[in-house]
Amino acid sequence: MSVGFTATQRGRLATLGVDEQAGQAFASEGERNQAFAEIEKKMSRENRSKIEHLLADKHTSDAFDIQCALEKWLTGEMGFTKVSTPSIISGEMLDKMSITEDSRLREQVFWVGRNKCLRPMLAPNLYVVMRELHRITNGPVRIFESGSCFRKETQGAQHLNEFTMLNFVELAACRPGEQAERLEFLSKSAMSALGMEQYELKHEKSTVYGETLDVEASGVELASGSFGPHKLDAAWGVFEPWVGVGFGIERITLVKGNHKTIKRIGKSITFLDGVPLSV
Repeated sequence: MSVGFTATQRGRLATLGVDEQAGQAFASEGERNQAFAEIEKKMSRENRSKIEHLLADKHTSDAFDIQCALEKWLTGEMGFTKVSTPSIISGEMLDKMSITEDSRLREQVFWVGRNKCLRPMLAPNLYVVMRELHRITNGPVRIFESGSCFRKETQGAQHLNEFTMLNFVELAACRPGEQAERLEFLSKSAMSALGMEQYELKHEKSTVYGETLDVEASGVELASGSFGPHKLDAAWGVFEPWVGVGFGIERITLVKGNHKTIKRIGKSITFLDGVPLSV
């Protein structure tokens, strides 16, 4: 009777980046344990080599490089300005985004005290900043932010409780009626800046925006975009045409690096640039 790797052994191999060996069968436990020891030793050595290369030569993670590529495209070719806003926002800001007490998204929020929370998205703060900049300049506003967002997500291969978003938005930068075309152009241009050619643009239903234009690759949603004037805008004092897109940095890294799970490349104390530290 043949035997396979134990659950503990399969877990260890998966951590080391070995998935295809999980279903292997052996004539005896001794043969299995010897095979496991050899694979673990080989993969631990390869992973240590990757860490040494990162520390000695590469210095930045793939996720950081992807974020920088988008930021360089935005500040250089596209003329956007980077802003930085607080990670803690008020409950009233969620209300203005239609994430009210009866909303499913409200259940995913991490609360800090009675009426403060860790932001589940960048949009609330960006609404305020772009409105004020337009008031000051009375001209087009192009801004973006890269930062952490927090949600009580399901613990799947594509979800994290803390993830990095890069959102960019244009206000009063195109004529009424041109927003949809501009949104598609910006989405395609961003993917070109990332060097990604295999993707789809899909119109999807959205709890907050009604409908979004999403960027998908390998079955993973990488970005979601929308435009206004929108029914949410009046609550923020925004009335001009706008276009905005939000990219999930870890999800782009997941697809570009062909990783099995997003846990390997998210913010972590157990993985670094997709490599386990337990080697």
